[in-house]
Amino acid sequence: MLTNFFFFSSLNAYVLLPLYVQRLGGSEAAVGFVQGMYSAAGILCQPLIGHWIDRLGRRFFMVLGVTVLMLTCAAFVVSSSIPVLALLRAVQGIGFSAFFVANYLHVVEIVPLERRGWALGIFGVSGMLSTSLAPLAGELLIRRFGFAWFFAGSAVFAAASLPLVWGVRDTPRPAAPATGLLDALQQGLAELLRLHMALMFFFGLGTGTVFTFMPTFAEFLGMRGLGLFYTAYAGSAMLVRVMAGDLIDTRGRRAVIIPSMLLQAAATTILALVAIFAGPGSSAPALPFIFFAGLLAGGGHGFLYPALSALLMDVTAERRRGSAVGTFSAVFLVGNALGSMMFGYVAHALGYPVMWSVLTMLLAVGFVLSLRLRIGYMSGGPAS
Repeated sequence: MLTNFFFFSSLNAYVLLPLYVQRLGGSEAAVGFVQGMYSAAGILCQPLIGHWIDRLGRRFFMVLGVTVLMLTCAAFVVSSSIPVLALLRAVQGIGFSAFFVANYLHVVEIVPLERRGWALGIFGVSGMLSTSLAPLAGELLIRRFGFAWFFAGSAVFAAASLPLVWGVRDTPRPAAPATGLLDALQQGLAELLRLHMALMFFFGLGTGTVFTFMPTFAEFLGMRGLGLFYTAYAGSAMLVRVMAGDLIDTRGRRAVIIPSMLLQAAATTILALVAIFAGPGSSAPALPFIFFAGLLAGGGHGFLYPALSALLMDVTAERRRGSAVGTFSAVFLVGNALGSMMFGYVAHALGYPVMWSVLTMLLAVGFVLSLRLRIGYMSGGPAS
């Protein structure tokens, strides 16, 4: 958890990168392109990394991911070109993919089956804590010292995780199936037809759009204190995991996934209303509603990620977990990338009220799809 905290403290600080892109003269479309490159790289490499992890083990890829992140953070210090920023974000996407898939599987292998949903949620608290603190610290560094110090600080946090991850040891696991890369990719494509993959896509679409455009949306509103949104988001996610995370195992995956999908749509509904009624020149207060939207979105995230992840492990053979997690996470990143890139053009051409409204309608579709889940798992029960 400590390794996870340092790694994602470095990575999650880059939710503020859109401010740097705008300072360099980039539009919302440029912001979406730069941030979307991160997700696009993960989409391409995560299924492959998952396949290789099943053969080479977890530790190598965890060390690789941390090293790549540390080097790219340092490179940001001397970069001031938007195409170069996009390239560095793509490389960060590769580093994230290597670390995340390996780290996730390492956790799955050391927790008991009957507590899997709860354990994944508690483990994720370390990442959520970084989501809460990194933007606040990053905003402070940017306002007082500038972006160079911000990027240097992110490199320091990435470096702090390297000695920790170096001590990780692989756990014994079943031999990987003797299938080629092409066969593994074909199996991954077949898995894309599963309902939990579609729900992961909508989850990624929502989070990718929100985290990409909240900084520029706050600038549009003329609002200070954006860090409070991330604090509310992460605080709510951590609270539901600590106080009610065992519901994922005791009540079943479906019981928490459906209301969480609804919470995600409710949060963007609030953002759409803020964009309509509290735009530039309006006297309506925006920050309390932005904070409330963060609470709702974070609460949905707090349940959705561990519940969907536990559901994936429930329906996947142990020897294929690396490949399955790679595909699953790539689907999440497809949502992230589409949200970043597509809604960047929507916001630039039509404005934030339209952007948030369209996103809300799409997330409502995801909620309706979640109603098709069967009863699901309760402490390792029948498939959903």
